[in-house]
Amino acid sequence: MRSNYPVINIYKKKSKNSEISSQLIYGDNFKILKKFPNWIKIKNVSDNYKGYVKKKNFSNSQKNTHKVCNLFAKLYSKPSKNFIIKKKLSFGSRIKICKKKNEFCRFDNLWIKKKDLKETKYKTKDPFANIKNFVNVKYKWGNKNYKGIDCSALIQVFLNFNNKYCPRDTKDQIKYFKKKIKIKNIKKNDLIFWKGHVAVVISKKNLIHAYGPLKRVIIMPIDKTVNRIYKTANLKITGIRRPYA
Repeated sequence: MRSNYPVINIYKKKSKNSEISSQLIYGDNFKILKKFPNWIKIKNVSDNYKGYVKKKNFSNSQKNTHKVCNLFAKLYSKPSKNFIIKKKLSFGSRIKICKKKNEFCRFDNLWIKKKDLKETKYKTKDPFANIKNFVNVKYKWGNKNYKGIDCSALIQVFLNFNNKYCPRDTKDQIKYFKKKIKIKNIKKNDLIFWKGHVAVVISKKNLIHAYGPLKRVIIMPIDKTVNRIYKTANLKITGIRRPYA
């Protein structure tokens, strides 16, 4: 099956009062593991993440042709700027284009601008190119879209955009990426891990992360971040990894 909604919450249990553990974004394919009266247990194909979603009219799986390359993409009911609708697709959402007209592309009876799309095979030389677009996006546990995102999702959405596999949670990410780096040898795009947290190095001095205490995605000095997390949460760095070295 396929998510044909901009964002769908994945819950740990069959209740909206349960913790949101992750999300499906538009175009995510998933397998149904078990059906219930109002819920289904699913497994996200891209990362094997399991959880519960509310039962909806989902579409069949398909081979997508394009993906959203900007923080979000506005949607239109017709191929005209005058027919904009409230829904938006988040970065990394995937669609199948069936028609093109001027500056617009059609998919699933909706229209989207060509400038917001890249072909699914497209990759950036820098896997975290444009990650600064997420600066000031709200920190939200379990979320992975332009309205809210958590630290591990920020890593995952960019690697997924580049057609790279990445686990959903920090505890699995630090195990999956094998290349261990010492802090004295740290360089751009390395991942710094603490228990339950991860950040991306963007220069010799700075990193970017979805930081819960400040409730947003923020760029901070590496030294300042390490000291702050130790002082406020009594956590030391658990490892530094170089993804896809």
